[in-house]
Amino acid sequence: MVFFFFFFTYLSLFLFSPNPTLSLNQEGLYLQRVKLTLSDPDSVLESWNNDRDDTPCSWFGVKCNNNNDDDDSRAQSVTSIDLSNANIGGPFPSFLCRLQNLTSLSFYNNSINSTLPGDLSTCHNLQHLDLAQNLLTGTLPETLADLPNLKYLDLTGNNLSGEIPESFGRFQKLEVVSLVYNLFDGTIPPFFGNISSLKMLNLSYNPFLPGRIPPELGNLTNLEILWLTECNLVGEIPDSLGRLGKLVDLDLAVNNLVGKIPSSLTELTSVVQIELYNNSLTGELPTGWSNLTKLRLIDASMNDLSGPIPDELTRLPLESLNLYENRFEGNLPASIADSPSLYELRLFGNRLTGQLPRDLGKNSPLKWLDVSNNQFIGELPASLCEKGELEELLIIHNSLTGQIPENLGRCQSLTRVRLAYNRLSGEVPPLFWGLPRVYLLELIDNSFSGQISKTVAGAANLSLLVISKNNFTGSLPEEIGFLKTLLTFSGSENKFSGSLPESLKNLGELGTLDLHDNELSGELPSSVRSWKKLNELNLADNEFSGTIPEDIRSLSVLNYLDLSNNRLSGKIPDGLQNLKLNQLNVSNNRLSGELPPMFAKDMYRSSFLGNSGLCGDLEGLCGGRDEEKNRGYVWLLRSIFVLAAVVFVFGLVWFYLKYRKFKNARAIDKSKWTLMSFHKLGFSEYEILDGLDEDNVIGSGASGKVYKVLLTNGEAVAVKKLWGGVKKDFESGCGGDVEKGQGQVQVQVQDDGFQAEIETLGKIRHKNIVKLWCCCTTRDCKLLVYEYMNNGSLGDLLHSSKSGLLDWSTRYKIIVDAAEGLSYLHHDCVPPIVHRDIKSNNILLDGDFGARVADFGVAKAKMVDASGKPKSMSVIAGSCGYIAPEYAYTLRVNEKSDIYSFGVVILELVTGRLPIDPEFGEKDLVKWVCTTLDQKGVDNVIDSKLDSCFKDEICKILNIGLLCTGPLPINRPSMRRVVKMLQEVGGENHPKTVKKDGKLSPYYYEDGSDQGSVA
Repeated sequence: MVFFFFFFTYLSLFLFSPNPTLSLNQEGLYLQRVKLTLSDPDSVLESWNNDRDDTPCSWFGVKCNNNNDDDDSRAQSVTSIDLSNANIGGPFPSFLCRLQNLTSLSFYNNSINSTLPGDLSTCHNLQHLDLAQNLLTGTLPETLADLPNLKYLDLTGNNLSGEIPESFGRFQKLEVVSLVYNLFDGTIPPFFGNISSLKMLNLSYNPFLPGRIPPELGNLTNLEILWLTECNLVGEIPDSLGRLGKLVDLDLAVNNLVGKIPSSLTELTSVVQIELYNNSLTGELPTGWSNLTKLRLIDASMNDLSGPIPDELTRLPLESLNLYENRFEGNLPASIADSPSLYELRLFGNRLTGQLPRDLGKNSPLKWLDVSNNQFIGELPASLCEKGELEELLIIHNSLTGQIPENLGRCQSLTRVRLAYNRLSGEVPPLFWGLPRVYLLELIDNSFSGQISKTVAGAANLSLLVISKNNFTGSLPEEIGFLKTLLTFSGSENKFSGSLPESLKNLGELGTLDLHDNELSGELPSSVRSWKKLNELNLADNEFSGTIPEDIRSLSVLNYLDLSNNRLSGKIPDGLQNLKLNQLNVSNNRLSGELPPMFAKDMYRSSFLGNSGLCGDLEGLCGGRDEEKNRGYVWLLRSIFVLAAVVFVFGLVWFYLKYRKFKNARAIDKSKWTLMSFHKLGFSEYEILDGLDEDNVIGSGASGKVYKVLLTNGEAVAVKKLWGGVKKDFESGCGGDVEKGQGQVQVQVQDDGFQAEIETLGKIRHKNIVKLWCCCTTRDCKLLVYEYMNNGSLGDLLHSSKSGLLDWSTRYKIIVDAAEGLSYLHHDCVPPIVHRDIKSNNILLDGDFGARVADFGVAKAKMVDASGKPKSMSVIAGSCGYIAPEYAYTLRVNEKSDIYSFGVVILELVTGRLPIDPEFGEKDLVKWVCTTLDQKGVDNVIDSKLDSCFKDEICKILNIGLLCTGPLPINRPSMRRVVKMLQEVGGENHPKTVKKDGKLSPYYYEDGSDQGSVA
């Protein structure tokens, strides 16, 4: 009998265990069975195969209780399993519920898929369940509420859908529930008000149907955090929320709430921050704010509030008061300066009047002040930097008068100064010019006088110096040439005199030099080779003399050149023909000699008028049509010869054309084409049409074929011939147009793509945006003509055998170029343009590997509805692996979606891998990078082709890519900030990143940008 007992015991262990052992207890056998159901590519569960252990308590992610009453280790029982960030996948292992004492279970940030099983309710002792950032689908099981001891439930960042089960109202001990970023529909249910134990309720970023905030939530007297951001809420804020006596954080932002802010909110005596931004709230701010002694932040921006700011609100120890883009009226109370903890005051975009409080900043460590776009008068308070912590001073578009206070010149903490469009006058304090941390100094459109002080040499971080439309006088100091980080110097419409300082040639980062309409004289700098990044040079309306320097031909990215209305003489350098200029004007000078051949075209005539000695075959120039009568006999002989030749070949040509038309009945009828140009063209539509031969096809994508057409002048252009009719594709859950191995999500009508392309590119002028020369249209076909990019697309080059051409320096240059182009779309276009299909195949490379953002067929100007809120799109556009996680189900179009896609491009360049790859399994590149970093380290992420000496720099760029691909849009940096961070990584010659303290929400000003006060 004893023999049979041991025999059957051994047999049972053998059946339950993949590695049969006599010593491992039953819970260990359960865990080994769970391991068999999970995919574990990184072998993090290798310890779960250990045959020498008595218990699984030493295994990875497993914790046990310690039974002090029994020395036998077998008495230990598994109480916690934490497999966060382990890169494991598979269905939820409900077999874990056989661990009778399991109280905590976390699979955070893995690939647990399928649906949640109904038998999860058998985990009777479970108190903590974290399944956030996985791939769960389907609806929530109603039986989940049968877990009697559950206190913490986090299902953030999955694909769960359907309505929240009514059974959730039965939870007895639930304290935290987070369902952020899922696909739940229906409305926010009122039965949450029955869970009296709740301390945190977070349902943000779900596509709920329009619905009201349930008044029953006011019953949750233990609630500390209520986050209902972007939940499609409508109606008014219920008064019952004022009963939440323990509430610390209330976030109802980005909804469609209307009506007044209820006065009951001023009874939330424990509240620290209230966020109501981006709604449609109206009326005045309620009274009673003095009750909220713990309040540090209130954000009611982007609403329709009116009336004054209550005095009692300004006396609170606020850390942040954000009330911009409302309709406040009346003066700003002087008591706002009395707040001892006030360090951020943003009130821009309102109709505030009166003077700024005289003691503003005197009693509080003020860091950020933005009261732009109001109607303030009076002088700048001298106490703004009394505590020495002021970083941003933004007061554009007001009516301030007087001088800049002298003591602001000693404010060493300042980083951004924007005082444009006021009535300020007098001389700028000398020390103010040389503040060491300022990277933006904007004084445009005031009445400042005096000279630029030589102390400007101390402004070591200055990137943007914009002082146009003032009364500055004197010569430009040599010290300006010491500003190695200067990107833009705009001093037009002043009274500067003297010659340009020689030191300007040292500004290697300079992109814009605009000094038009001054009294400058002397010769232009003879050597400008160092201006490799100069994009715009405008020295018009001055008194410059001498010749145009030959070195100007070396400025390869220059696309705007205006030297008109000066006293320049000599010949026009032939090298100007090599530049790709959108704007050229050297009219009204004293130039002479023959016009370079490329410029002898009518389209350039206005660029050269007013130069009496300049000769060329153009009307208005000395050798033009006005002197044709002097050619006499030569002209007559030439005409006779040409006429004879025409008569001789006329018949042959006529016959050939007739024959060609007969042979090719579908050939292009050139007479029916309409040409719309966006730049001065050196070719006609006939040259384009003649080049549309199948032998010239260089690519084919979702929207049409692309041809390389060689023009008669020797240059090449790229011509996109759009597909006719409607093209809709869906494949593999990602879309049907698989181009170069990358799925393209495409629901596109040809006319929409064509219109988007010409409306976007036709207006854009930027060195990092592909140039659209013109478009040709007929009833059945549409052509787009672009500049030709010698090195093709980044995607084709990076993921081909030629990827060795892309060393790290080249990749870094491509990243920065593309970032600057995208930043231009987001921040410098009005309205901002959202590309919606940023990917490596839409970044084109010229012969010097300069990058251009291309393919704007699905681009959109940032759309808003009548209330000023972003609209959703009716279709998804983008490419698999690049689509932001929130975009696929909210269809919300904003810049953050582009930033995610750009982050994927950064990861591509760092890793050399495709955004989706069979090697990743069900993951994409972003998740693969994150898990590989956690499990194997950075050396297994970086492309092995890259030189290891750049490892530190590559790691910094990698971190920027990970920031851009953050799962929450509010945590992604703006493109303007991305550019600054990238330039900072590039070395000391780039401007430094300005970082900001505090919560990164709302994302409308997380980078310190003005958002609404753009000059």
